[in-house]
Amino acid sequence: MKAIIIGGGIMGLTTAWGLARRGHEVELFEQGPLPNPLASSMDEHRLIRHPYGTQAGYARMIDKAYVAWDLLWADLGQTLYEPTGTLALTGNGADWAEKSAGTLATIGRPMTELSMEELPRRFPLLDTKGLERAFWIDTGGVLLAQDIVAALAKHLGMHPRVRLRAGTPVRSVDIEHGRLVTDAGATHSADIVVVAAGAWTSRLLPDLGRRVVPSRQVVIYFDLPEDQRAGWAKGPMIIEKTGDVGLYLVPPVRGRGMKVGDHEFSRTGDPTAPRDAQPGEMGALLDRCGSLLKGFERWQIRNLKVCFYSVTDDERFVVEKQGAAGWVMSPCSGHGFKFGAVMGLELARTIAEGRDSTAHTRWAAGLAGDGPT
Repeated sequence: MKAIIIGGGIMGLTTAWGLARRGHEVELFEQGPLPNPLASSMDEHRLIRHPYGTQAGYARMIDKAYVAWDLLWADLGQTLYEPTGTLALTGNGADWAEKSAGTLATIGRPMTELSMEELPRRFPLLDTKGLERAFWIDTGGVLLAQDIVAALAKHLGMHPRVRLRAGTPVRSVDIEHGRLVTDAGATHSADIVVVAAGAWTSRLLPDLGRRVVPSRQVVIYFDLPEDQRAGWAKGPMIIEKTGDVGLYLVPPVRGRGMKVGDHEFSRTGDPTAPRDAQPGEMGALLDRCGSLLKGFERWQIRNLKVCFYSVTDDERFVVEKQGAAGWVMSPCSGHGFKFGAVMGLELARTIAEGRDSTAHTRWAAGLAGDGPT
């Protein structure tokens, strides 16, 4: 079988990897360079964690995601992951951490609740202002995202069954007949076409734009004071929801940056527009950092990075068969990267083995059991 994949971010690359491992030919088209610095996958790091609110399907899927990442590390010959543990914090009447703990208890992944007296003793760089409950789990860590994408692209570039076509924008796709036309006017055909173009997917499949919209997101990288750097380098990932800000913090593992972001979606923006950002855009997030993180007044903003998610109303992934020879793959909504390896492997398996496409769609949306059947 021959497959065409449109999009060279983590989802397109892992699907190519999964199909090539099964002996199939793959031709992958990417509009920019590989890796593409504008891709949603391209940042210093992404998080993987079990806490998922009430979304038990995604919480269960994390174990399978870890297995898939381990398979990728074996193929790449390097492990691009650093464990940190996960600290979930809630305040101001919000209950995401509490719900996460309740959900994980039902699937055999219990979290430990920390008192507000114990929290600053265990994590002395935190303040308890505005916090009501805190939960800890040893699992979770940092995926070195742009290193993963670069290493996977290099790996596939040397694979005899894979052809990577960087710098080749696609003008149109015919998912009924397994064809695409590039901006240069060339036509390419295959048995199956997978559209995994991230924030650009709806431009190729306009009907999808009613469900999946680009969302401009800004994250902040900080330079830390010398007396805090070592402590935070060994610190946990933090997910903190106080009702008005959805803060997440990525510790500076392996010499990477200290990153803080806001999970609230803008649901606006054009991925082709200039990606400038100003600190004033992040006022609420910076205010929350000031009350949560001790010594924050001495942190210096290193840079602001703009990226684009592809967001659905319910934050669930869209991976579904369209037409006789097409699949659309849009697992993002700000939490897709952690599932990149397993999403690619499982879609490759469904395509190769002819598994039920409806079951696959439900599984990818976190609405089924351990895997599509």
